[in-house]
Formats: sequence, C-alpha cells, structure tokens
Amino acid sequence: MARRTRSSADWLREHFTDPYVKRAHAEGWRSRAVFKLEEIDRKEKLLAPGMTVLDLGAAPGAWSQYARRKLGRKGRVIASDILAMEPIDGVEFLQGDFRDEAVFEQLLALLPKGGVDVVLSDIAPNMSGMDAIDQPRSMYLCELALDMATRVLKPGGSALIKTFQGAGFQELVAAARRHFGKVKFSKPAASRSRSAELYLLATDYRMV
Repeated sequence: MARRTRSSADWLREHFTDPYVKRAHAEGWRSRAVFKLEEIDRKEKLLAPGMTVLDLGAAPGAWSQYARRKLGRKGRVIASDILAMEPIDGVEFLQGDFRDEAVFEQLLALLPKGGVDVVLSDIAPNMSGMDAIDQPRSMYLCELALDMATRVLKPGGSALIKTFQGAGFQELVAAARRHFGKVKFSKPAASRSRSAELYLLATDYRMV
C-alpha cells in the first residue's frame, strides 16, 4: 500500500476535524459547501419559494439539496455536472459538460422558456498547486458560468458564482457589471481563510 504524503495526511486531518464537515455530516448535507450558500442566502435573500434554479457543477449535491428545501413544492431545481451525482428527490439532474453542444441543448430543454430566476455555480477545477496553471483554469470556468447565466436568466434574475482572486478577476467583474444592475462579493465563514475563493453575487440581470 502506498504511503500518504505529508500534505495529503495534513489535508485528511484538517478535513475530519473541520467543524463544518462534522456539522454537514450530522445534518445530512452532502458537503460542507452548503454552509457557504446558506450564509449568503441568509444575508442576501437569494432563494425564495416557487423559484426556478439552475445549479452548475452541482456534484455532490449540497447546494441542490439546500435550494430544493428553500424553493418548496412549486419551485424547480435543475442541476448539471460532468461528474455523476446521487439522485436528490425533486432535483432534475443532467450529467455532462455543458460546453458540449449536445449537452447544452439537453440542458436548455429542461429549462422553462421564460428563463430561470437564479444560476448557482460552485464550479472549480482540480487544483495542481501551481498558480500559473490553476488561476487561468479557474477563471475560465467562472467565465463559462457567467456566460451561461446571461443565456438562461430571466430579466431581474441573479447569479452566484464562485470565483478566485488573481489574474482575470477584474475582467470577470467588469463583464458581470455589463449585464447586472448590482455586483457584490462575499467570503463566507465556511470558506477556508487560505483559499483565494470569493463568491460573486450578481443581481438584477439586464438583457443587453
């Protein structure tokens, strides 16, 4: 059996002693990421009963779980990811890469013709540990999520996108401001302090 490296052992130790991991397990959430969305939603009143929400990069499904509970029986959650995701009652899931035209068309077919109320994106690439590689990959995914939001949101809709401070960040913010009436940022308590992640909240979508 291969021995764990010191870095992987440190990560495992941190992971299993993390209070958010313990709380997620105790409360039946699929990952600690739920508490990031919960905090932002509590402050910003992002989700409400009856809405239609598109959750990009949904696996393992904690954000879809939370959205499903907030939207009630009349709301809809459509989720998508390259990875497989265990079913969640009341969540419509499409596995595939929405950059592929066939997958994109399948996803559009699931969405209401009038558009969705909120796009959620907690997408992040597999990190190599090299900023020169990771930052461009991260920002590319952020740009894809923002582009998707501008394609499927109804007027007045909102997008919550995980982004990363660094090269390309200001350009992403400028693009968001061209399409939305208000853009702000959040660093939830559940985000690890060493992480460069920052959540971009864009509201009042304007079709331009």
